[in-house]
Amino acid sequence: MASDAARAIEITGLTKTYPTGKGTKTEALKGVSLTIPQGEFFSLLGPNGAGKTTLISILSGLARKTAGEVKVNGVSLDENPDMAKSFIGLVPQEFNFDIFAKVMNIVLDQAGFYGIPRADALPYAEELLKELGLWDKRDQQAQALSGGMKRRLMIARALVHKPAVLLLDEPTAGVDVELRRSMWDFLRALNASGTTILLTTHYLEEAEQLSRSVAIINGGDIIEQGSVQQLLSKLHYVTLLLDTEESLSEAIMQLLRGEPLERMEEHVLKLMLKPGESMNEVFRKLSSVGVHVRNVRTTGSRLEEVFLQLIEKK
Repeated sequence: MASDAARAIEITGLTKTYPTGKGTKTEALKGVSLTIPQGEFFSLLGPNGAGKTTLISILSGLARKTAGEVKVNGVSLDENPDMAKSFIGLVPQEFNFDIFAKVMNIVLDQAGFYGIPRADALPYAEELLKELGLWDKRDQQAQALSGGMKRRLMIARALVHKPAVLLLDEPTAGVDVELRRSMWDFLRALNASGTTILLTTHYLEEAEQLSRSVAIINGGDIIEQGSVQQLLSKLHYVTLLLDTEESLSEAIMQLLRGEPLERMEEHVLKLMLKPGESMNEVFRKLSSVGVHVRNVRTTGSRLEEVFLQLIEKK
C-alpha cells in the first residue's frame, strides 16, 4: 500500500449533510472514500447533483464536511488546514474574479494570497499566460475576455503558486471544441510534469481522453472506480451480419431480447454482451431458429455507455 506521502488525495468516510428546513436534512455525500496517487490524472464523473462539486468544495476548504477525514499530500485538512490547502489549486465552475481587474493583476494577486512577492511571481505568471494564450491580453480587464479565455485565466490563477494538486470543476464548460482541445494539451503536459489533476466533467470523451483513472459518483455514493480501461472492459459491443434471406422476424428479435440490441439495417444487429457472456451463447440462440452469423465485428464500448449503464442501475 502506498504511503501517505505517495497519496496526493486521501478521503475516508466523507459525509456532508445540508439542512433542508422543517428538521430535515439532505445527504450530499454518504461516506465517500477515495485515494488518488501523486501524479495521477483522475476524473470524477456523475450526473448533476451527484456530489461532485460538494466533494471539490470540501477538498479546497470552501465547504465544511460533516464527518470523515481528508488528507492532501499526507497532511490532514483538520489538523493543518493552511498547509493542506497550500497544496491545492482550484478552478471552480463559476467565474469568481474581479471582472474589472487586469488579467496579469488577477494572477499576481493570487500569488500574493499565498505569500509570494509580486516580483518573484512575475516570471511564472508570464510563462502561464503565454502557455495559455493570454499574454497579449495581460493588460486588459477580465471583462473583455471571451468565455474560453476566462476559463484559461482561472487555470493560470490556480497554478501561479505551483500547487501539487489541481482541482478542475467543469473547466471546459461552454468552451468551443478547438479551444477545449488546446486546453487538453496543456493539461496533459502539466500532468506529465508531475502535477496531480482531479477533474470533474460532463464531457465523457474528455474524461476518456485525459484520465488514467475514474470514479463515478451518484446520489452521494461512489458506485464505481478504477482505471479507464477497467471500466471500458465492463461492456463489449459486437456487430453481427446474419446469414439469412428473410427479414429479421419478431421471433428472432424476441429471442435476443435479453441482450440490449439495435437493428442497424436489414440483417445487421448491434448487440451488447454482458460481462462474462460468451459469443457462443448468442450463436446458439440464433442457430436454434435457423439463423447463422456470416460475419462478426467487435468494438470496445465507450466510457459514456459504461457511465449511463451504471447510473441507470443506481
